[in-house]
Amino acid sequence: MRYDPIDPQLFIQNRKRFVREMKPESLAIFHANDQMPRNGDQFYPFRQNSHFFYLCGLDQPEAVLVLFPDCIRESFREVLFIKRTTDKLSVWEGYKYSKEDARRISGIEKVHFLDEMPTVLHELMLLARRIYTNIPENDRFQPEVESRDARFTREYQQRYPSHKFHRSQPILKKLVMIKSDAEIQLISHAVDITASAFHRVLRFVRPGVMEYEVEAEITHEFIRQRAGHGYHPIVGSGANSCILHYNQNDQPCQEGDLLLLDFGAEYANYSADLTRTIPVSGQFSSRQRSVYDAVLRVMRAATALLVPGNNLLDYQKEVGRIMESELLGLGLISRTDIKNQDPDQPAYKKYFMHGTSHHLGLDVHDANHRYDPIQAGMVFTCEPGIYIPQEGFGIRLENDVLVTDHEPVDLMGHIPVEADEIETLMHEDSPAVKR
Repeated sequence: MRYDPIDPQLFIQNRKRFVREMKPESLAIFHANDQMPRNGDQFYPFRQNSHFFYLCGLDQPEAVLVLFPDCIRESFREVLFIKRTTDKLSVWEGYKYSKEDARRISGIEKVHFLDEMPTVLHELMLLARRIYTNIPENDRFQPEVESRDARFTREYQQRYPSHKFHRSQPILKKLVMIKSDAEIQLISHAVDITASAFHRVLRFVRPGVMEYEVEAEITHEFIRQRAGHGYHPIVGSGANSCILHYNQNDQPCQEGDLLLLDFGAEYANYSADLTRTIPVSGQFSSRQRSVYDAVLRVMRAATALLVPGNNLLDYQKEVGRIMESELLGLGLISRTDIKNQDPDQPAYKKYFMHGTSHHLGLDVHDANHRYDPIQAGMVFTCEPGIYIPQEGFGIRLENDVLVTDHEPVDLMGHIPVEADEIETLMHEDSPAVKR
């Protein structure tokens, strides 16, 4: 792996937290992600199942974790199954985990090869009454592609119909929302790499460059620092800055336009999530600056609301009221618009149509119980925006924020966001980057 080894205590503690939530006489099974076919005989680059990684740290396909805290055979209370390597496999695909590697990474002593799993797992199944499986649960995303965990669950429900099957996801969502110190350090490292890429972009952007060239600068810096993308980057210039999930990144950046950049490094599977909007020619117009400063004020006010005891529903309503005031000041909505608005579709949503914050961690939109109160240890994005298609530009700003028992900690507070600072940095010459 490109990233530095992670202390296995992270995964040991995560497993302890999970098994404390299991019912008695229960066994839990977690699968590594499938390799996803690309075309022909090629696969997409492998990305591990986030919750499998959370519990054991293994970063290869074809692996299974079994947790059975009540098992009468103590050595089988934690078991890993990994693919058995061969000389031929080593020649064609290179390094694969050995049993010693799996033990060192995960902190699990009992490691078997996958071809031994049917026999071992059958015995463990007969010792358990309840089975936890890790079928994906996302209330805003239902992919048509079935996961390995889902296929396994269906097969084993047919094979062992007298067992009671339970969902792992409600437990995992509760756990992953609260980040440990080790996880915060990994997210912070991803943030620092993201910051380096943004500084590189500031030195590179000028009229005439293509959006994909800007994307290439970001990718260069990520790979140089042993990271990847946490999600497909958005590099939207001019009118493209009004498209929320724009990702074609194939248009020229023209003088006078704004360039909206939404990207985040993924380091050791933990993601950062940054958005900045910068002037292609290095100088905001008066109107662009007014809108920019309004978005920045909303971001700072919203960040201050990310405190324990609040909840995301009330938080979004309060951010909406703040945004409403800013849009009034910009002349984009009127008091009549507000008076006549549909409560379910407030007037401000014409220009700010998305949510302000989401959980961040092993996924850029991290698993969560969305109606739970905000708690210390959670990491959120804070990303207000104002999009004005009729004026040909949109502005979004986004930082990552750690909730504490005191006041929010802006993990991206060191990344330039003030308009004056961005303009100054864009005018600094850097021959090493500019062509």
